[in-house]
Amino acid sequence: MTLITFNQAGQLTVLPPLSLYIHIPWCIKKCPYCDFNSHNISRYQPLATITPAQTTPTGLPEDAYVDALLTDLQTELPNIWGRPVETIFFGGGTPSLFGAQAVDRLLSGIRSLVRLQPNAEITLEANPGTFEIEKFQGFKDAGITRLSIGVQSFNDDMLMRLGRVHNSHEALAAIDTALNLFEKVNIDLMYALPNQTVRTALDDVNTAIASGAGHISAYHLTMEPNTAFGHTPPPGLPADENALDIEDAVHAALAQAGFSHYETSAFARAGMQCRHNLNYWQFGDYVGIGAGAHGKISYADRIERTTRRRHPNDYLAAMHSRPADSIERKTIQRDDLAFEFMMNALRLTNGVHAAMLQERTGIPIAHIMQQIETACHKGLLEPDPTMFKPTEQGRSFLNDLLQCFL
Repeated sequence: MTLITFNQAGQLTVLPPLSLYIHIPWCIKKCPYCDFNSHNISRYQPLATITPAQTTPTGLPEDAYVDALLTDLQTELPNIWGRPVETIFFGGGTPSLFGAQAVDRLLSGIRSLVRLQPNAEITLEANPGTFEIEKFQGFKDAGITRLSIGVQSFNDDMLMRLGRVHNSHEALAAIDTALNLFEKVNIDLMYALPNQTVRTALDDVNTAIASGAGHISAYHLTMEPNTAFGHTPPPGLPADENALDIEDAVHAALAQAGFSHYETSAFARAGMQCRHNLNYWQFGDYVGIGAGAHGKISYADRIERTTRRRHPNDYLAAMHSRPADSIERKTIQRDDLAFEFMMNALRLTNGVHAAMLQERTGIPIAHIMQQIETACHKGLLEPDPTMFKPTEQGRSFLNDLLQCFL
């Protein structure tokens, strides 16, 4: 593992591990709870410069978008020159809407531009509603090593309430096929759903466990602003006390089945943790390409966050005409670095080594000793001087713990 360190002049001497995030912004249908940058295929109007011959039967401009992604990455090369890429993650939206040929062409282009590690973990998010055996095989042939399947629930009534485009049968078929092709498969679930009980929540998690997948993410349904559910919450949402009972039951079932609760919403069997996400939580670097993608890049004298144009058409136009000028870059202020580090690191159940704060931000532990003591006094942080590790209470009240470092 590569570490950031600073010399006495405050310069970075070694850079952190580097990942690549690729955003595919389209979905068959936007879910009412989703606040990600995603756009319905049916509502998407491609640029006039994109002809019907350049689109897929669904109307997606695959070729033009792959070209834009490669231009985007090429534009970023001077800022990451020579650095190996440890992981790649295709997120969305619904990346599995793209054909295997497009994914293959993109990965081939990436390999020609950056030094992709031979053992790089390459993850692609998939929706069971886009499941095809031939397509999953094509993803593997293209170089995908890990498939993350957005199931959310195995209950057809719940899936309908959540606005999903698949049913339980399609979800199980997608998981079964994925497990026969990929060594590592993630299943995403949601709980505290409308009219959900502890029993029905356990039905979902036990089905996921029985599938044989080595990684399960379990997310509490939240009413995010600027979403359909945020505007009009669905009826039947569990009261806070009932939602907590559901959460406790879900976590207990996963622990009993041998899953380690290694991050706020992530559970994995031994060796099945998501390396890409671990790099986020350990304050590693990542280039973010694609519509609305965010990135974090460290330099000798600063750490910078990047943002791309959000709408697919704006992004495509910018990458066609003025790629370098269209990427927003913002340096993280030194006074904010400790909080940003903690906001990531304290999501990890086992925390991180305390030395990593200075290694990855240049901030000495002594500069935040008062905040550390406050968090320990409140029972939110373990009083171990060698680790930043949240207590059980700190994991349950993560926002309260983070407030200590503001």
